[in-house]
Amino acid sequence: MPTPTKGPRVGGGPAHERLILSNLATALFENDRITTTEAKAKRLRPFAERLITFAKRGDLAARRRVLAVVRDKGAVHRLFAEIAPDMAQREGGYTRITKIGGRKGDNAPMAVIELVREPLSAKKATVKEAEAATKRAAKDAAPVEEAPVEEAPVSDAQADAPAVDVPEGAAPATTDGSAPEGYTVKAESGSKLYHEAGTESYDEATADFWFESAEDAEAAGFTKAGSAE
Repeated sequence: MPTPTKGPRVGGGPAHERLILSNLATALFENDRITTTEAKAKRLRPFAERLITFAKRGDLAARRRVLAVVRDKGAVHRLFAEIAPDMAQREGGYTRITKIGGRKGDNAPMAVIELVREPLSAKKATVKEAEAATKRAAKDAAPVEEAPVEEAPVSDAQADAPAVDVPEGAAPATTDGSAPEGYTVKAESGSKLYHEAGTESYDEATADFWFESAEDAEAAGFTKAGSAE
């Protein structure tokens, strides 16, 4: 079985874990807060926050991505129509975990995971408004004439090279070779292979694209490096 990305697995296998997380996310989006074990709350947090990030996009493709995970249409509608607008000013930290002690019977550590839907503090809101005003002022300012820059000549090989399309769910490689925030899986366009962090080929591989997870890479048609043909 594949190794979980973070922490212990909460089910008997990967499919069971995905089903558990889907049910927990559905309950969280319907009720804003749920009580569960501390281990499940920690596994649910990145799972739910990724779905909220999709919901903030608000387009049809994002809605389909969420519906592929959360099958309850009522919960998905509430996520897009009510929860996502409340998170519009936030750049992360959409959920909060509060430990509440052991469970009666087996003393399993319990926690409450809830959506953070209260508005930002006045200080943070003021900073955001100032940043937005600065951007608008820069956009409305008259353009400054710049001296023409001579472009470097393009070789025949570069001119004939086909443009590489970025697959769905992927981020293009950065110029300095670093990973975009939240993306950890390297993918090579030529070999159609992807490399996960911690594998022998990860450090040697050069990323043409980055994916957030192995599932996204496989959905785009990439194969795990070193897997059997």
